[in-house]
Amino acid sequence: MANPAAVSELPPSIPLMRLMIRPLNRLSNRSTLRAVAAAAAALWLAGCAVGPDYVRPAMETPAAFKETGDWKPAEPQDAHPKGDWWAIYQDPTLGELMTQVNINNQNIKLAEANYRQAQAVASQARAAFFPTVGASAGVTRSNSRSASTGVSGGGAGISNNYSLAANASWELDLWGSVRRSVEAGEAGAQASEAQLANARLSAQALLAENYFDLRVTDAQKALLDRTVEAYAQTLKLTQNRYAVGVAQRSDVIQAQTQLQSAQAEAIDIEVTRAQLEHAIALLVGRAPAAFSLPPAPLRVALPTPPVSLPSQLLERRPDIAAAERQVASANARIGVARAAFFPTLSLSASGGFQSSSFANWLTLPNRIWSLGPALAATLFDGGLRRAQTDAAVAAYDAQVAAYRQTVLSAFQGVEDNLAALNYLGREAAVQNDAVQSAQEAAQLILNQYRAGTVSFINVITAQTTAFTAERTALQILGRQFTANVLLVTALGGGWHAGEAPPANSGVPTPPAPASGAGAAGRDAG
Repeated sequence: MANPAAVSELPPSIPLMRLMIRPLNRLSNRSTLRAVAAAAAALWLAGCAVGPDYVRPAMETPAAFKETGDWKPAEPQDAHPKGDWWAIYQDPTLGELMTQVNINNQNIKLAEANYRQAQAVASQARAAFFPTVGASAGVTRSNSRSASTGVSGGGAGISNNYSLAANASWELDLWGSVRRSVEAGEAGAQASEAQLANARLSAQALLAENYFDLRVTDAQKALLDRTVEAYAQTLKLTQNRYAVGVAQRSDVIQAQTQLQSAQAEAIDIEVTRAQLEHAIALLVGRAPAAFSLPPAPLRVALPTPPVSLPSQLLERRPDIAAAERQVASANARIGVARAAFFPTLSLSASGGFQSSSFANWLTLPNRIWSLGPALAATLFDGGLRRAQTDAAVAAYDAQVAAYRQTVLSAFQGVEDNLAALNYLGREAAVQNDAVQSAQEAAQLILNQYRAGTVSFINVITAQTTAFTAERTALQILGRQFTANVLLVTALGGGWHAGEAPPANSGVPTPPAPASGAGAAGRDAG
């Protein structure tokens, strides 16, 4: 039960009471006064709200990420880049594309429209705090017949009726149904805002992934072009040696086959590049035919993303914030369902003028008014309200499970990409050494072939090994960039907990009661 001051929190209570009491100061109708007094007492009860008070579901967080290895967590103020998280890659082209994504991406526009819709739904729920006021005016002309003769008495049976009235009605929020609906609507709007941020972050992450994949593909195409050139020189060497009789025809055919295979791969990789370019066009909201991205070398150094504490992850991930707000919304809807078990009290008032004479229409003797409360309750519904309450409780439990699963998935995403960066970094170091060794071996064996000390099959094997090693190194680099982008976004990207309207942004709290709406809080009222 709220204290008397809580009544002032209901916007329509004081103004409506003044409107009701002022006319009654000039009336002596005691029954009406008693009715209004009962309504005033009901206002004191309006501080009650049934249903559980919201308690954020408990979620245990580890003290540190498992796969951080020797990485040192950054200080809180440096835990993530402020604003444009992709600025850590220092790529102007990527920055320009990110600007287009934020403006033109259709998935972001969809999420933004859903957010505005959720805000409107919350405003609809808030409107129930206020009374409904209406007005009507009418003129009717009627003909009354004589009961004895069944015919009208000349023109005496025809009459006019003029009416002008205003009416107001208000259903008191005795059991907090409206307040719980507002809580649910506001939490839903906050969840929708977090989903908008998540849609933006997801689009930005996908763009960064596709962009770096495109640049790695450009590097692979450059490698294939160099390889084709090298194989063409090898073919020319074998043809010259065959012409002077120191090489076999089979060497020429093998060199020609090797060259043609590399040429085919150089053409095939264009398919991958075209598809990546089309994907980027879609992300920036443009048709593939109207978008192109010229080939360019990958000059971006792989940055070391800062690692935050696990608890900070829950503050910064918009999908976690959205899931937590969905829990709050589901919790409030339990109160809405439980309020249906209690009677409703409505206040209504109307007043105006009614007359059969237009000249005397708006005069004091022709005034009409009515005022009074109405109490309504459902006595039997075949278990409908109980079923609705059970459904609300089940929906709450489902949202709690979804929230916890989202948190666990977030931890998995961070751990997966931390592990990927750790192991890919070690693999890249070994692979780079393998590239140098393979290139050196290929050059030595080619010199030996020129000297006639080895067969051409040794040259083909060495050159293929060198090409494969270098291409593998590029693939590892691409995987490193992908893991790097995914880690930055898994840590929340540019999301800040302060951007969300609610203070409840998904930060774990001390252990709460067990899952279940009945344990989430106590009924108030």
